[in-house]
Amino acid sequence: MRPETLRYLGSRLVTTALIVFGAMLLLFTLSSIVPGDPATALLGSQATPELSRQFIREMGLDQPLPIRLWRFFSNLLQGNLGTDVVTGRSVASMVAASIPYTIALTFSAIGLAVVLGIPMGIFAATHRGTLLDNILAFVSVSFFAIPGFVVAIFLLLIFAIWLDWLPVLGSSRAGDLGDEFKRMILPTVALALSWIGFIARLVRTSMLEVMGENYIRTSRAYGLSERLITYKYALKNACIPTITILGLGIGRLLGGAVLIEIVFARPGLGRLIYGAISDRNYPVVQGAVLVIVVIFVLVNLVVDLSYSIIDPRISHNSSGRGAGG
Repeated sequence: MRPETLRYLGSRLVTTALIVFGAMLLLFTLSSIVPGDPATALLGSQATPELSRQFIREMGLDQPLPIRLWRFFSNLLQGNLGTDVVTGRSVASMVAASIPYTIALTFSAIGLAVVLGIPMGIFAATHRGTLLDNILAFVSVSFFAIPGFVVAIFLLLIFAIWLDWLPVLGSSRAGDLGDEFKRMILPTVALALSWIGFIARLVRTSMLEVMGENYIRTSRAYGLSERLITYKYALKNACIPTITILGLGIGRLLGGAVLIEIVFARPGLGRLIYGAISDRNYPVVQGAVLVIVVIFVLVNLVVDLSYSIIDPRISHNSSGRGAGG
């Protein structure tokens, strides 16, 4: 690994730590000012003044924000995300049980968006101005404009209720991969649809820009086939902006998975966070959000480092910015 890449990696790791700290500080601050009494939400009709005070004391909510923040990060350094105040289970075990479902849904959606969006963008770029290009433009914009939860509701109505082709809600029994695959289809499509349209438009725009570069014209002048120019030279450089967007898209898809998991009643971090927020179960919210933030910043770090692999002309200087070599 080159020295400038190592310096860049070090600076990004420091930035990553600061982002995680800032996100958790914001979360702690918001949880302190959000309306509602966690003791009343969790204890219900049993929330007598004495029990409420005892419960708040056990949760540590009677402590000042800096002390609670220090306690959280001290426990975190020991691998402890806290304890669920309702069940007494470790938050880490609850997150570990939920995260595979969310990761599978998120990356299935990314995979579907890439598999469909990139070919659509390439086809539109190589058939610029044709009727098919205009049709793909309309389809792409339509996909991008429809909210994921609206798509999810319509997919449920059409394919699960009216046509009865696919299971309606929930996840499969343990070990039943065939049933789990069927139950993943509708949530994956609902989450991926807007990104299919977005990636298609982005790839089309990038391809048209790259196809106008001098080295593409030179390649044509040397008699290289149009197929070779398109897929070996133009597509490789046109994919760099797409990879950047995909890195940012992981965070948005993780957020979108919250609604999709609720609509399809699927287990995952989304439903875990939603239930914890409803119950004012702050340890679970903090642990789950921390995991999502860490995943987001690590994915973006991997995306940044992958630039130099895709295009060796790109290097990372010590200031953390990409520069052409």
